[in-house]
Amino acid sequence: MVRVGIVGCGNIGKVHGYVLQQMQQVQIVAFADQKVERAFHYAKTYGTEHTGYYASLAEMLEKETIDVLHICTPHDCHVPMAKEALEGNIHVFMEKPPAISRKEFLTLKKVKEQSGKNVGVCFQNRYNGATEKILELLESRALGEVKGARAFVTWNRQAGYYEESGWRGTWKKEGGGVLINQAIHTLDLLVYLLGKPEDIEASMENHHLKNVIEVEDTVEAYMTFPFGNACFYATNAFAEDSLVLLEIVCENGKMRMEGNCLEVTDKDGEKKVYDFTKPQNWEGKSYWGHSHQACICDFYKSLAEGVVYRNSLESVEDTFELVMKIYESCKDKMNLGGR
Repeated sequence: MVRVGIVGCGNIGKVHGYVLQQMQQVQIVAFADQKVERAFHYAKTYGTEHTGYYASLAEMLEKETIDVLHICTPHDCHVPMAKEALEGNIHVFMEKPPAISRKEFLTLKKVKEQSGKNVGVCFQNRYNGATEKILELLESRALGEVKGARAFVTWNRQAGYYEESGWRGTWKKEGGGVLINQAIHTLDLLVYLLGKPEDIEASMENHHLKNVIEVEDTVEAYMTFPFGNACFYATNAFAEDSLVLLEIVCENGKMRMEGNCLEVTDKDGEKKVYDFTKPQNWEGKSYWGHSHQACICDFYKSLAEGVVYRNSLESVEDTFELVMKIYESCKDKMNLGGR
């Protein structure tokens, strides 16, 4: 039985608790949150009568023996908490982003290597059925070589989302805005499916919450690959949380993913539709994707079998580096300072 602790009892901590609660080989032994009443509530909801609850990670690690720590906290806590766990001989499964600066990422890499423990990152959309089908078609060259791609993330975040958190909307604690928080998942899919771009040009703005947040609410990027280019656009200033759109154009057809539905068109105009959409029967939100369970379960499978995890720290480094490059491309406009 793998003993698990979860630190951070907000919306995403709820998803992790729900998934882990369904897993037979896992026992959630403790929750921690700076608002201890939330940790108590999660312990009663997703744990057992013996599940502990604490006001800090330090207290949890002092009083509990755990094998894996799930980090579901604000972004600026990710690396310090991962470091504390790894140095305590504990595996780490963390929410995105893996870090909010290059210095932090290098620290995390170093501590992970020294500890000999594993770090998994929750880029759950790599496990979407549509994503896996696209990867299958790309690897088989069924539509020929890639010519170009585009991706759109159009979501909605209003003032209350930032004001109630105490950390969102700031460079110091969130590390950025729509790019590093919401759109990083779609940017990761571009890298996961198409590889690391050779060059990047980008721009960003804060359009709709100028007096509320100091970070961007909109970003666009033009990425150059060996095969051609990809165009990327993301905003949280839209009227609703729309499904993510990703399209890849190839020599002999194209693939268009919207949400978890994939439309494949061949060179003759014939279309096939693959609908991987699942019913809403879990703790998350539909536009997040439904693959947290597959993503988390695969991490524990990789630990049990001693194999490399699909979302290992090393596997997400190119995505993280691209995020940093986009911010650096816009640093004068957004007054980012050193990263």
